[in-house]
Amino acid sequence: MTTQVKAPAPAKKAAADIAAPPLDSQSKGAAANDAPPKVNGHRDGKHLKHKLVRDSFAIPAVEYELLVQLKQRSILLAHPAKKSEVLRAGIMALAAMTDTVYLGVLKAVPAIKTGRPKAPKPVAPKTSSRVQVKAGKSAAKKKM
Repeated sequence: MTTQVKAPAPAKKAAADIAAPPLDSQSKGAAANDAPPKVNGHRDGKHLKHKLVRDSFAIPAVEYELLVQLKQRSILLAHPAKKSEVLRAGIMALAAMTDTVYLGVLKAVPAIKTGRPKAPKPVAPKTSSRVQVKAGKSAAKKKM
């Protein structure tokens, strides 16, 4: 008795082998994969744009004048800065402080009332207890 051995069936091509050739848009995507790896979330040392938050607050006039003086000081140091940049630099300096130094600085800042100032109450005109009716056309209309 002889047994016949069947030849193995030809292997089917994998889906990746059958895939269509890459289009121009796909080949551009491949080039992006060849880019250098991200370092600290940035490619090529460029910073990504951060989402900005708008806020408003009240500040005493004396401290606002200090802010203006710090802006002028940055100009004298050949590094002009905007008010927001000066404030952000101050925040970075505060964040770098130890807790005891930070607490000391916070205690040196006087507290101010928060919120908008209340609008003055309108003064109501004085009214007499008697209502005066002028005689004329309006009084004649009421009679009809």
